[in-house]
Amino acid sequence: MSKPDFTVEDLGGGIIRLMLHRAPVNALTPAFLDDLSGVYDRLETDPDVRAIIVASAQKVLSGGLDLKEAQGFDKADEMEIVRGLNQSFTKLYGLPKPTICAVNGAAIAGGFFFVLGCDFRIGSPRASVGLAEVRVGATLPTGPEEIAKAELRPSDLRKLLLSGQPMNAEQALAAGILDEVVGADQLAERAIKIAQSFAALPPKTYVAAKRQLRQETVQRIEIAMKNGANTPKGGWFSDETKPAMKAMVAPK
Repeated sequence: MSKPDFTVEDLGGGIIRLMLHRAPVNALTPAFLDDLSGVYDRLETDPDVRAIIVASAQKVLSGGLDLKEAQGFDKADEMEIVRGLNQSFTKLYGLPKPTICAVNGAAIAGGFFFVLGCDFRIGSPRASVGLAEVRVGATLPTGPEEIAKAELRPSDLRKLLLSGQPMNAEQALAAGILDEVVGADQLAERAIKIAQSFAALPPKTYVAAKRQLRQETVQRIEIAMKNGANTPKGGWFSDETKPAMKAMVAPK
């Protein structure tokens, strides 16, 4: 029997840990993203949930799209992954609960949006973040694009998006992408402590404050999805995408 792609752990005191288990790098697929969307919906409506930690059981948080698999995508597959990315990360971004991301390793391309979608981000020294899309001949779907614009300083967005090169933990901390960096052996415990502090806040007031920050971005994405952002004309990939993906995964 295969292991689940993620587990939902009740840590007590209203703290839930969403642990990503999709070996080896928590690669994103439409089914994985849809399953996560379903979890976000359930946690949103559970009055006993006071804070949510997003973490990984793998050596990385998420490597984004599986480039080997994506080389075989047809137009329908492209539409499905765009829809999944838009919907799932918009749900995480707007989730009316405190969310804490424990970044134990790389969070690259689509995987970066687990970080940007959360309210507080804590990393280990092995953490790295980046937008590698330009290196594989792809642009950001509307949902991730709007979240990146809202959460990153313009100069950092420019560097990450146009170079395709990642930031290490120290650089991400200096840029305000990570809020704390702690030792790898402290990451899980510290994430729980932070979650407990958020869980102690008045929940209705917290939701109202979060909406003040994020509602306009969420509404822009939702309007764009209604107007066709999930089904971009001609698909997501260009004639450059699959050759660039092939070059990225080719043995060096």
